Amino acid sequence: MKVWLPPYRVELELHGQDLGDFTRGPGDEILISERFAQAFEVEGLTGLLGFHPVEVVRVRRKRKGPKPSAVPRYFVVSPCFGRGAVDEARSRLRRDKLVTCPECRSTGVDTIHGFTLEPGTWQGEDVFYPRGLQGDLVVSERFANFVKRHGLTNMKLIPAEEYICDPDHKGPPATP
Repeated sequence: MKVWLPPYRVELELHGQDLGDFTRGPGDEILISERFAQAFEVEGLTGLLGFHPVEVVRVRRKRKGPKPSAVPRYFVVSPCFGRGAVDEARSRLRRDKLVTCPECRSTGVDTIHGFTLEPGTWQGEDVFYPRGLQGDLVVSERFANFVKRHGLTNMKLIPAEEYICDPDHKGPPATP
């Protein structure tokens, strides 16, 4: 995937009443509101890189309703690729092939029915992509408390052991 280069310009889609504090961007980038960015930096959380201002060129409503009264300022950030590695033995993953690279652990994942990280691999990042599930953003408990405390919107945080992703309805992997 190509890297998103400046100038950073976006069109946003509004599905509810107000624009959120968080949204996925192109590639691995995410967009965060200015209030999210300021609070993240003040509290000293880690794992987001960049903090480049974004120009919102248009907001399109996906449902009927009034246009938003104000469009917050947004920043593009990149979550880091952490050292935390998925514990294959204790996680409930269905993969389409065996993991052959112990570093990236990248193979196709058909289903996820809860996962955990290998003890000793996570280095304390508050937001990161783990090895073995590079497409899934993982956050720390400290980050979850931060979101709740600041009332940040447009995020659904699910405990890793309860996280389910099963787009083809294959069900959980067989237990040995």
